[in-house]
Amino acid sequence: MLIVQKFGGTSVGDLQRIQNVANRVSESKKAGHDIVVVVSAMSGETNKLIGYAEHFAKNPAQPEMDMLLSAGERVTASLLSIALQEMGHEATAMTGRKAGIVTDHHHTKARIENIDPTTMNEALQDGKIVVVAGFQGVNEEGDVTTLGRGGSDLSAVAIAGALKADLCEIYTDVSGIYTTDPRIEPKARKLDKISYDEMLELASLGAKVLQNRSVEMAKKLNVNLVTRTSFSNEEGTLITKEENIMEAPLVSGIALDRNQARISLMGVKDRPGIASDIFTKLAQAEVNVDMIIQNKAHDGATNIDFTVPVSDLFDAKKVVDEFVSIGEIKADSYNEDICKVSVVGVGMRSHTGVAAKAFSTMAVNNININMIATSEIKISMVIDEKYAEIAVRGLHDAYELDK
Repeated sequence: MLIVQKFGGTSVGDLQRIQNVANRVSESKKAGHDIVVVVSAMSGETNKLIGYAEHFAKNPAQPEMDMLLSAGERVTASLLSIALQEMGHEATAMTGRKAGIVTDHHHTKARIENIDPTTMNEALQDGKIVVVAGFQGVNEEGDVTTLGRGGSDLSAVAIAGALKADLCEIYTDVSGIYTTDPRIEPKARKLDKISYDEMLELASLGAKVLQNRSVEMAKKLNVNLVTRTSFSNEEGTLITKEENIMEAPLVSGIALDRNQARISLMGVKDRPGIASDIFTKLAQAEVNVDMIIQNKAHDGATNIDFTVPVSDLFDAKKVVDEFVSIGEIKADSYNEDICKVSVVGVGMRSHTGVAAKAFSTMAVNNININMIATSEIKISMVIDEKYAEIAVRGLHDAYELDK
């Protein structure tokens, strides 16, 4: 069995933790598996390197930042390889370049274009454990690039796809995917399996265990993904194709996203193309618009409400101000004291009454729903932030997710 194992910054946070990772990798190798390990930089190392750069320049050149930041993962890969060799294993550390990872030209947020697994395959055929520095590759000119947030996860999934690995294990400081945040609802239950689509919804709706880009790539490359903790031998959660899950539950999880702001536009001029103009400008400003509601007022003008991440609010306000200044929007208001709570489950496709139960749960708890959005496998509701945890616990009970 060929397994790709990825260990994040907290898992390799110091020398003892790197030794613990070496012990775990050694166990997998002794069990007869071929192993490729992908590692992040030691916890805090990337921020330290950024601090070094900012000592000399407020806005360092991106190619130099890529060269600098990629060093953190190379240090971890080298140390882990040395630890494994000392334990009697043949191990070899590889940079992204040596592992054959080719990216586009976007420094600090590159995308993987292809992987030539020849060098890794040769090492595996020689019985070696391959340890790859995550988060990095090279472009066609041979310049070092980094993959941005969640880049080591991306490296691991892409390598698993290129090698046609049987499994890709993502080791973190949490033991898997839960029905909701256990810090909010202690009765939250760890899931054995979840589909790619459900995981994508949960990741985009606030679940922080895995990032969208990694799950999207796993789905595209048909990589079986397991997320589990590096601090115990507890089984994790398998993320796989929907058809690999024998009995898909009606609802798999409740997600909460507190990073939301609501923008209300009142008296939007009634002319063809006005909504297109507003949302095109928002897109050009790289504002990520989520839920949208449009209502026509009695005077013919339109009211439009939509949500954006709090981090995009400043840029969104600048765009809205342009339309207010030329009289195409009469008034605007902003509310950061909201959150989005969502019910996710592939079972919704074949069952009725899921939305009704969500809405009645809100009613029983005297929670007013401000906005609603639905898809085949999701119901999202915008509510006042002060009711966030009551809503999560109420929905978790309503769908009996602890059972």
